[in-house]
Amino acid sequence: MAGLAAARELRREGHAVTVMEQSSDVGGQWLYDSRTDVVDPLGAVAPVRVPSSIYACLRLISPREVMGFSDFQFLPREGAGRDPRRYPGHRELHCYLRDFCDAFGLMDAVRLNTRVLRVAPVAMSMSTSTRRWAVRSVRRLSGTAADDDDAQKDEEMFDAVVVATGNYAQPMLPSDIQGMGEWRRRQLHSHSYRTPEPFHGEAVVVVGCGASGKDIALDLGRVAREVHLAASSEAEAATPAMSRMLANHGDVLRLHPRVRQLHTDGQVEFTDGSSVMADTVIYCTGYAYSFPFLDTGGAVTVSDDGYVVGPLFEHVFPPSLAPTLSFVGVPRKVLIPWFFEVQARWVAQVLSGRRTLPSKDQMLRSVEEQLRAREAAGVARKHTHNIASVEPRDMYEFGEKYCDFTPTEEWKKELILSSNASMDDDVETFRDRAADDSEKVRKGVQGWLGGLVAQAQEETAVKTEL
Repeated sequence: MAGLAAARELRREGHAVTVMEQSSDVGGQWLYDSRTDVVDPLGAVAPVRVPSSIYACLRLISPREVMGFSDFQFLPREGAGRDPRRYPGHRELHCYLRDFCDAFGLMDAVRLNTRVLRVAPVAMSMSTSTRRWAVRSVRRLSGTAADDDDAQKDEEMFDAVVVATGNYAQPMLPSDIQGMGEWRRRQLHSHSYRTPEPFHGEAVVVVGCGASGKDIALDLGRVAREVHLAASSEAEAATPAMSRMLANHGDVLRLHPRVRQLHTDGQVEFTDGSSVMADTVIYCTGYAYSFPFLDTGGAVTVSDDGYVVGPLFEHVFPPSLAPTLSFVGVPRKVLIPWFFEVQARWVAQVLSGRRTLPSKDQMLRSVEEQLRAREAAGVARKHTHNIASVEPRDMYEFGEKYCDFTPTEEWKKELILSSNASMDDDVETFRDRAADDSEKVRKGVQGWLGGLVAQAQEETAVKTEL
C-alpha cells in the first residue's frame, strides 16, 4: 500500500519509478497467502519467508469511507468476489489496491517476485547531492523461493530510494517469558496464523489482547476446546469489549494476566501463579521494524527492541541521507492509505525541488526534541511512531504543513472516533451494526456516495488516456 502510494506520487511529480515487490501481486500485506512458514512459525529469523501476515477471517476495523486515497475513494463495487460491506474483509481491500493500480497505470512500474537484498549509498563525489544508491535484488523466475537456482540477480543504480516495506512483516516476540526455547509443544506468531481448523479440539493460549488477539481468539473459539487469552496489561483486559467477549463465550474463552513461564510438561504459568495445560501458544504480540536489506553504515538504525527507526525527521527523512533516502509507511495508528499518500507526496516534491528540507542539524534537533517531548509526556517507547494515538492533530495537519494537501473532512474525523468507540464497546458486532451516524457524518457520507458517478467517469477517462 505504501509503495503504491509512493509510486503514484513520484510519477505525478515527473520521476521515473521502479517498484520492487517480493510477492506475486501488488498489495503488500493485503495480499493473502494461505501458506505459512512451517520451519520458522515464530518468524524469529529476518527476513520472514512468507511476507503476508493476513489471517483468513480478518476484516477492516475502519469503515471504507475513511480507507481510501484522497482522489480514489474506496467505493463499493459490483462483481464476483467483491465485498460491499462498510467494513469489508481483507480481499476487498486487495481488490481496491488492484483497482488503484489499474486506474493510474502503475503496473508497468512494478517488478513482481523481486526481493531486495541490499540497498547502499554510493558517493559519486564529496557532495551529498550527487549521492546515488546501489540496489541489489533477486527476481524469482519459477519455483517458490527467491534465492533458488532459477533466479535472476541484478545490481542497479538509482538516484533515490523510498523504503515502503510497511511495518507488519517481522514478528515481535516477548522477551520476558521464560522457557520459550525449551517448550516442545506448538508455538507460533499470529503472522503464521491463517485458519482455526489446525487447532481443533486443542487448548490454546493466545498471548496479547489487541485487535489480532481478539480476532484470533474468537476464530479459535469455534473449534478449540479452550482458548486462554493472556492480557499484556490491565488496560488491555478491562474493556467493555473484553467483558462482552467473555460473557458471550465463557464456555470456551478464559482471561488471564501475562504469561510468566512455559514449562516443559506443557503447563503455561501466568503472573498470578495460575497455570493451564496447553497444546499451542500463539503470540499476538505485534511487529518489529526490520530493514535487513538496508546498509547505511549506521546512519539509520532500528533499536534493539524493534520499536524505533531513526533518526527520522517527521518519520520520513534520515537527516544525514536526505533527501535521496526516505521512508513511507513507518507510522502506525494512522489513517491509511491517506497518510502514506501525504508522506509520498512530500517525498516526491522534495526530490523534484518543489519543497526544501531544513538543514541536517535542524532535522536532527527536531528529532531529538520530539523524542524528549514524548518521553516527558509519558509516551511509551513502543509508541514512538504511533502518531494518531498520541498526537492525532499532528496526523491531520501533516499534509497541510508539508505539501499543501487537502485537509481531512471533519465528518471523517468524527466517523473514525465513533467507529473506534463502537469497537471498544463490542468487537464482535460493531462492524455489522446498523449505522448510528451523527447528522454531520450522514451528510458527509451522502456527499461521498454522490462522488460515485464522478469517480467512475474519471477512471474511465484515465483508462482511455492510457
